[in-house]
Amino acid sequence: MNEPLDVLIAGAGPTGTTLAIDLLRRGLAVRIIDRAPHSFDGSRAKGIQPRTLEVFDDLGALDDVLAGSSDYPRLGIHLGPVTVPWRMFRNRERSADIPYPNTRLMPQYRTDSVLHDRLEQLGGRVEYGRELTGFDQDGTSVTATVLGDDGPGRITARYLVGAEGGSSAVRKHLGLGFLGETHDQDRMLIVDAVTDGLSRTRWHVWPGVKGRFAGACPLPDTDLFQWMIRLAPDEEQPEGEEAITRRIRAHTRNRRLAVRDIRWRSVFRPNIRLAEAYRGGRVFLAGDAAHVHTPAGAQGLNTGIQDAYNLGWKLAQVLAGADPRLLDSYEAERLPIAAGVLGLSTAKYEGLAKLDPSSLRRGKDEQQLSLTYRGGPLAPGDGDHTTTLRIGDRAPDAGLLAPDGTAVRLFDICRGPHFTVVAYGPEAAAASKELDWPAAGAQLRRVAVDAPTDPGHGFRRVYGIEGDTLLLIRPDGYLGHIATRDFLGSTRAAARAMTPAVAG
Repeated sequence: MNEPLDVLIAGAGPTGTTLAIDLLRRGLAVRIIDRAPHSFDGSRAKGIQPRTLEVFDDLGALDDVLAGSSDYPRLGIHLGPVTVPWRMFRNRERSADIPYPNTRLMPQYRTDSVLHDRLEQLGGRVEYGRELTGFDQDGTSVTATVLGDDGPGRITARYLVGAEGGSSAVRKHLGLGFLGETHDQDRMLIVDAVTDGLSRTRWHVWPGVKGRFAGACPLPDTDLFQWMIRLAPDEEQPEGEEAITRRIRAHTRNRRLAVRDIRWRSVFRPNIRLAEAYRGGRVFLAGDAAHVHTPAGAQGLNTGIQDAYNLGWKLAQVLAGADPRLLDSYEAERLPIAAGVLGLSTAKYEGLAKLDPSSLRRGKDEQQLSLTYRGGPLAPGDGDHTTTLRIGDRAPDAGLLAPDGTAVRLFDICRGPHFTVVAYGPEAAAASKELDWPAAGAQLRRVAVDAPTDPGHGFRRVYGIEGDTLLLIRPDGYLGHIATRDFLGSTRAAARAMTPAVAG
């Protein structure tokens, strides 16, 4: 009998593909299936947040994302004959601790393409036209029933992850509730099309009564706009270029506008839902299968990618022999994040209907750099801390000097599937050298920082270092431990919860 796969992933959107990339680079046996006949060809989710750019940096996909995206254009709010410029984001200069400070605009089909290319570079591929219809599980594996062109088949894996969207068959088969509401009367027509008579230097918005706005966002490196037209409750949705053009002209009062060459269209209904749990035995949910959002604030895709980035290293560690209770921390860390993001995106969307200008602004909350796992099972609230950071916080970037005097970023050192221990000061450095580490699972990279390697004290300032400090950075870039005393003992204890046992 063949050995089962390590992980079967259902759903090849950004969430599922991110997870597959992370698992493949850790050497795991992975299959990723999708019921669609081909990759998604629409622009649906188009905002890539700074924290997600950091994930793509770690996964080796950032250069292609930056090449295929742009900064967000300013809004042009059309009020009759007057157009009011409005900056949705305050563009920031990169800094030592935040290398990618601005949200990028990129249509989802291009994000999918970049991730699928990276997947193939690692030896994986998406199996399209294969739909998961059910599964059985026991104490050691999950066996899924998959329907494809060649009929039904069975795939056995040690773990199954459902990342196949809001209508997730995996979630339904687990019998998990999807708590929240769907606003069936609130519909938004979304159309990707070439548009005549419209400048590409602005994201155009035409407010309307009762929140019936229309908007047109230029998609970077294309000749397309994404149109968003909020329909009245009893309005019949327009079909075809002529009908959509008439609808746009009626709302904007601009007879020069016309759409043609429609590439993709969809009708969106606000779904605001959260799964009651992220796990059932050896089966997990991620992305829209676990939480669905309004489109406001560009949160859904980014939250799903963060789910995958959190889950990947934990699955790999448990498969390598770590305590299976590590997997309980996935839901404990990610479900509260999704609940908070749901509230944020819902408030932004409701503000659009009220013509609230603040609903058009985007700031640090949307960028996901300040999200933290403080107080979770891997980040006890009573642990050591620095003046700026606590266990569970994102580990900031910093500029350092290597021993040979060349400049290096901390993110360069952390890039890859390993843990990183950073020692500041001689006592912490001595403890770092003595820290034993298991041969199985994610390995450990050690770096010592002192005054000569921290020019201008940038690392010390950003990390809030006051004296000797030992920092353990998890594979997903969050602080797994901070020690300002008992360097060796406390760090060993923290590592045991996330790693296989050390031999001998």
